[in-house]
Amino acid sequence: MSSLHETSKMLRIKKLDIFILKSFCMLFMGTFFICLFIFMMQFLWKYVDEMVGKGLEMSVLAQFFFYSALTLVPASLPLAILLAALITFGNFGERFELLAMKAAGISLLKIMRPLIVFIIFICGVSFYFQNVIGPKAQTKLWTLLISMKQKSPELDIPEGVFYDEIDGYNLYVKHKNRKTGMLYDVLIYNFEKGFENAQIIKSDSGRLEMTADKQHLYLHLYSGEQFENLKSQNMNQKNVPYRREAFREKHAIIEFNSDFNMVDAGIMSNQSNSKDMAMLQAGIDSMRVQNDSVGRVYFKEAMNGTYKISADLKKADTLKIEQAHLGEYNVDSLFNVATLSQKQKIISTAVNRAESAGSDWSVKSYSMSQTDTSLRRHMTSWHEKLTLSVACLIFFFIGAPLGGIIRKGGLGMPVVVSVLIFIIYYIINNTGYKMARDGQWVVWMGMWTSTAILAPLGAFLTYKSNNDSVVLNADAYVSWFKKIVGIRSVRHLFRKEVIIHDPDYTHLPADLQALSADCRAYAERKALKRAPNYFKLWMADSIDEEIEDINERLEKLVEEMSNTKSVHLLNALNNYPIIPVHAHLRPFRNCWLNMACGLLVPIGLFFYFRIWAFRIRLNKDMERIIKTNEDIQKIIETNLK
Repeated sequence: MSSLHETSKMLRIKKLDIFILKSFCMLFMGTFFICLFIFMMQFLWKYVDEMVGKGLEMSVLAQFFFYSALTLVPASLPLAILLAALITFGNFGERFELLAMKAAGISLLKIMRPLIVFIIFICGVSFYFQNVIGPKAQTKLWTLLISMKQKSPELDIPEGVFYDEIDGYNLYVKHKNRKTGMLYDVLIYNFEKGFENAQIIKSDSGRLEMTADKQHLYLHLYSGEQFENLKSQNMNQKNVPYRREAFREKHAIIEFNSDFNMVDAGIMSNQSNSKDMAMLQAGIDSMRVQNDSVGRVYFKEAMNGTYKISADLKKADTLKIEQAHLGEYNVDSLFNVATLSQKQKIISTAVNRAESAGSDWSVKSYSMSQTDTSLRRHMTSWHEKLTLSVACLIFFFIGAPLGGIIRKGGLGMPVVVSVLIFIIYYIINNTGYKMARDGQWVVWMGMWTSTAILAPLGAFLTYKSNNDSVVLNADAYVSWFKKIVGIRSVRHLFRKEVIIHDPDYTHLPADLQALSADCRAYAERKALKRAPNYFKLWMADSIDEEIEDINERLEKLVEEMSNTKSVHLLNALNNYPIIPVHAHLRPFRNCWLNMACGLLVPIGLFFYFRIWAFRIRLNKDMERIIKTNEDIQKIIETNLK
């Protein structure tokens, strides 16, 4: 029977896991395609100028969208997981399904267990896309983009403006008949031979046609004139002649390649985004070795090459100069005794050598900086393949508990919260990436900053949601702030509609007098008006049993007297203070933490003056209790006995 019971229990858990997986996966598929579409529209908006007006074929555009979708899959997965987890657990909370699961003894972590396995699988898929599919898709995508940039635009000459998309030509058409293709009042500037030798053609009408191979334009012009500058033939003459030609019909061929030609994919071979992790690591190792070896060579040149003695000096003179020490000579006196021509020669030689050394080292510095930039890009790409995969798991541990806390399903609140979280992640991740790429931070620190910040947030939310702690309750934070600042609540007692037991007015005056005596004795014994001893404060006990007893007796009296029918007595009861019994003591329960706080003088002074203010307020509370007790005794004696 016990084995049968255990088997049925396992079957129930399996059905619950299937239900949770089904609920999450349906939403995940929808949110993934929505996020992918949004990222694709953002990517398309950046490169829309490269595609519009160039007459690209549908096959080329289809390849562009396909490869861009493949490259954006890893970026879409974290946001899709966050949104799907928020909606799924928000739906569970809104429909009280989460409450029913917890009431059955199933913790939040057990509810999340099948999804954690699924998300780990998604992390593997994300890594596979970045390491295997991503580099190939990036190579294809950027090859397409470069080819699109190099393609000439589709020939569509507008009316009333100069058209300069044809290399070496400027065309102006006043009117255009779109049905027949005829152009009227045509003005053409030909700058192929240079600006000074420009050819200008003015024609009443004309027509432009593309040749069959899409490599040239065939130009037909009717009833016009051609002007050409002939300066190249008369370079020495001040009056430059020109040639004027009138024509009834003129034909010309203009080179214009409008066909789409795919560039060689080898141009992406050195780019970091077209390599997998193994290739990136090999590139990083080779560039590090190159930088080290080249740096050592440059160092040796800096130490020896710049200050070498010229080879045309005599060997004896060379030996003497090598054995000389500059500190043994007065260089200024040697320069002053030289003739003017020698001084000019020395200065010009020094300037030339300095400029030559400066230009040489600027070239070397540029070469080293380029290699260093490429090295950092390879390292950031290597880390990015891991951080984006881990982000899927982190976003799940943020979204699932947050959805259980918010308990709002649908596309309202979850979308707002997920977008805000993703914006924070995007800002932190981009900041770390740029700092690592530009060499401001260590690469691993910049690339893992977002993970280091969001992982504790996910752990905190999961812990709070698993323990049903209040995280997003504004009243809890307001109460905590009031406690820190010292703002207390005020009593609001009202007349009860149903009273079971009336107050015992015969014993109340004696109880009130005893409470007043204890309050007065406590205030005198504790010397609440005086400043506490700074050193003894951190050693004192964190429990004040006497004030706890006074507060307990006060609350019992208030509870008993709140059953009264007298409005005057209820108004008097509202004058009693609500006593925080621990505010005037040391701030922490841990003894060592209090001692550390006292040793850190700036922090200790803050708590010292705070405790002193609370002691003064406690003394006023004792006086207020005594005064209220006297008022209540008068009310009882005059009205209630």
